[in-house]
Amino acid sequence: MRKLFATSACAIAILSACSNDSQSVAQAEQEQIKAEQLKAEQAKQYLNGLADTLTDRWQQTGDGLVWNVKDSHEDHIEMSGEQTSAIIYYGSDANGNLSLTRKLVWPMLRTIPNDTHASLIHDFPLSVSPSITVNEQIITQEKLKQARIDGRLSLTSQIAEGIEITRLLSPSTAQPVMVEALTFSNRSNESVKLSIGELNYRVDTPAKDGVYGSYRIEGASDKSGVFELTPSDTLTVYLEFKATKAGQKREFDAAKELELRQAYVASLNNNLQLVTPDENINKMFEFAKIRSAESIFRTKGGLMHAPGGGRYYAAIWANDQAEYINPFFPFLGNAVGNESAINSFEHFARFMNDEGKAIPSSIIAEGDDIWNGAGDRGDCAMIAYGASRFALAYGDEEQAKALLPLIDWCIDFSYGKQTSEGVIASDSDELEGRFPAGDVNLSTNMLTYGALVSASHLNNELGRTGIAAEYQQRATKLAKDIESYFGASVQGFDTYQYYQGNDKLRAWIALPFSFGIFDRKDQTLAAVLSEQLWSPEGIYSEAGNKTFWDRATLYAFRGIFAAQETDTAMRYFKYYSRKRLLGEHVPYAVEAWPEGDQRHLSAESALYARVVTEGIFGIEPTGFKRFDVAPYLPTGWNNMCLKHIRAFESNFDVCVSRVQGADKGFSVTIEQEQGQLQQINWDGQSPISVSL
Repeated sequence: MRKLFATSACAIAILSACSNDSQSVAQAEQEQIKAEQLKAEQAKQYLNGLADTLTDRWQQTGDGLVWNVKDSHEDHIEMSGEQTSAIIYYGSDANGNLSLTRKLVWPMLRTIPNDTHASLIHDFPLSVSPSITVNEQIITQEKLKQARIDGRLSLTSQIAEGIEITRLLSPSTAQPVMVEALTFSNRSNESVKLSIGELNYRVDTPAKDGVYGSYRIEGASDKSGVFELTPSDTLTVYLEFKATKAGQKREFDAAKELELRQAYVASLNNNLQLVTPDENINKMFEFAKIRSAESIFRTKGGLMHAPGGGRYYAAIWANDQAEYINPFFPFLGNAVGNESAINSFEHFARFMNDEGKAIPSSIIAEGDDIWNGAGDRGDCAMIAYGASRFALAYGDEEQAKALLPLIDWCIDFSYGKQTSEGVIASDSDELEGRFPAGDVNLSTNMLTYGALVSASHLNNELGRTGIAAEYQQRATKLAKDIESYFGASVQGFDTYQYYQGNDKLRAWIALPFSFGIFDRKDQTLAAVLSEQLWSPEGIYSEAGNKTFWDRATLYAFRGIFAAQETDTAMRYFKYYSRKRLLGEHVPYAVEAWPEGDQRHLSAESALYARVVTEGIFGIEPTGFKRFDVAPYLPTGWNNMCLKHIRAFESNFDVCVSRVQGADKGFSVTIEQEQGQLQQINWDGQSPISVSL
């Protein structure tokens, strides 16, 4: 018994020790889980820190945004279709009344002189509306209660006790008309007598002012009269604001036009869907797709994407179109967008020559004329970079071959401007002299470098391996020469001088990051986010000057993500996205301030979208069916997806999730529409090469 007892005691002691070990392991695991949860919460606080300092005017709701009006505020938004663009100035004035002006642009109704800005433009103030009486009381004011944006603009006002009017405004997708649907709603308990006057507004422009003679500008309503509106009843009156050439008769189904716009917006949302834990970034990305794709006009020179903003239509630019938006269109899979991109490159190719003359910065007036007022802005670098990136992502071999002569010519032209230091000279940059750029600027050189890298991939894909190798060698040498020429101490930061002799920090010093050059990463990042450049509105163009251009800020975000400074980039990107989406001027990226009063130029929204595709997800085309991907997850995010990517003549998703447990790292999934699935374990460092 003594022996048995001893054995049992030993067993009990062993079991007790095992139990203690198990408890220790479980306790350690619990502590590790708590530590990871704390780390994730701290990361969330860090990432949200800047964004949470903002006060939102707008809120997300369903498929759009809503502003429940409580104070005086006015804003403007641009919406476009193939034959018209509408810039709507709206809001609540100092007395709480609706303010509304519809500025309509008809890009193909050209005025004289037929220059960059020669689109027919006409303002329709709120007074150009049907007269309204309720129970024989004339309505002279509308108390704005709510505004909604969902790819269209809705403005709901109270016009009498229990009586509301909602104005739904939208451009036609394909016709030279903007529709405004007035829906009257009786929310009272009694019937009311509603009298609606006829809208019959007409202006005939002088024949001498139009390229095609006189134009007729009209505002019309589809019904008028006296109506009884019972409780809970509604009545809709459709207004049309249109312009035509003299003698043209254009009839429209206003209700159908509103449906077509809604369907168009839905079609854009079906492709290139962003899914992340941040709903503001997801929604801002949705809106960026709309503004990017809608500003395409069906001109006599073919489909032309144009910036908009009340000034820039039926024309193309080497930066806005060739550089900013054309490389994005294949990812969206928008057929009209891809066609406009190809058309723009064909227009630029018309100006290749044997005399070494620069390709014009802009081709205007539906392709009939050019603008070249700033000289060579590095336009060939812009075009070669954009065309080679587009050709790879578009994934069509024949189209790529058609673009090769333009790409080669533009690279040759750029190297015809090479200096003894090995860098590329240009007369100015895309800011066209607004800020000094010297004889040799960083922007032109980085774009030349980017063109060489993408053109090397493209030539390899087409079997021109010798030229591919030459372009790659040039890129390697140019990177070294850029470092030698532009590397400098500026205002205490070991970063880049934008041009030789430049002694002020400039927004574009972040450009090398976007092209994979990180030699001066730490100091350049510190400079870009320092008080000299970073502001609550974005990155200043130049230290000491309050001017900002969103294009520079968005390039910087894209580059900081590419530099693997993911949490830092996300902290500022979340702030920017929330401000532009829910703040005082929504819901798109803007051009600049003070110039243009923060116009909603279209290509800036494409640059926002490219922060996601090329920055956060790190997608870089390297072939017709091949790309690098580096989907950097911010700390605190466990997964994100980019679904229905239409580049490379495919339809595929890229998803990344954080691997929990001892293995750590990330799981990246590439899933094609046909069902092909690639699952890759990734350490979160070097990009992954993917073949579809």
